[in-house]
Amino acid sequence: MTVDEARLEAIRGNAAFVMAELSGVAERRLGYDRASVKWVEGFIERRRATSDEAMRDKLVSVLGSYLGEAIRETAGGEWREVDGHGLGIHFPNDQVCFPFTKVAKQFADGVEGGESIASFYGVCVNFVATSKLGTATDGEGE
Repeated sequence: MTVDEARLEAIRGNAAFVMAELSGVAERRLGYDRASVKWVEGFIERRRATSDEAMRDKLVSVLGSYLGEAIRETAGGEWREVDGHGLGIHFPNDQVCFPFTKVAKQFADGVEGGESIASFYGVCVNFVATSKLGTATDGEGE
């Protein structure tokens, strides 16, 4: 199911907020590229231990918007609500990824627990969006 324009504007606003606010902390301009996503991954790791549940929910919403927009801007696709799964990026090849879910998993389990938004970004951009699942990688999706 497609997402209404007001919700899309909120997602885009959240993503822009992340790039504007965290660029100062990162001491470099964040964008929708892999290096920026990797920096945000580290930000999540640093915030995991210090965030209470209410703050964590807000961060999942804002950072999930950013991650989804980074994937969408890089690989194409559109935001869609998927019954039973929530909001995700739907690609032209009919595959879907769920950035909010991935951000929540990284907050819950961390990179040590196998939850990396940078790896997720690489897999989505290089494999899911291109229908190349199961093919060899050059390390970008790892």
